[in-house]
Amino acid sequence: MIKGGCLCGAVRYETRGEPLFGLRCYCRDCQRASGSSNVPIMAVNSALFKVTGETRSFATTGHSGNTAIRHFCPCCGSLLFGIPKAVPGIVTVYAGTFDDPSTFKAGFVQFTRSRPGWEQDHDLPEFETSPRSIAVE
Repeated sequence: MIKGGCLCGAVRYETRGEPLFGLRCYCRDCQRASGSSNVPIMAVNSALFKVTGETRSFATTGHSGNTAIRHFCPCCGSLLFGIPKAVPGIVTVYAGTFDDPSTFKAGFVQFTRSRPGWEQDHDLPEFETSPRSIAVE
């Protein structure tokens, strides 16, 4: 189970079951939304994800041409989770908001074509864009 929330505590979330996969995303959208070089993400089953508190959202068109919706706290602005329409049935939860960030485990890195030259990943499969297929059970 993953539990977490925003900086001010107005929004909390939790998920039952194990994460489906973890990744580090270097796409320009994630960089701009987070103000960082990459976003560590754990994907979870949307049917097992629960949010308490009100979020606001912002939608963009992702690399796939599908809508990606990012949810954030309207009080403190913390970026909390996303709903990628390209991969139905999942929620992408941003690891920086986990109660225990040490539970984050990346299985791959995506959008390395946008990775800054000053940052490198080691020992993970890398993709210049997103992987062609992501298995969701």
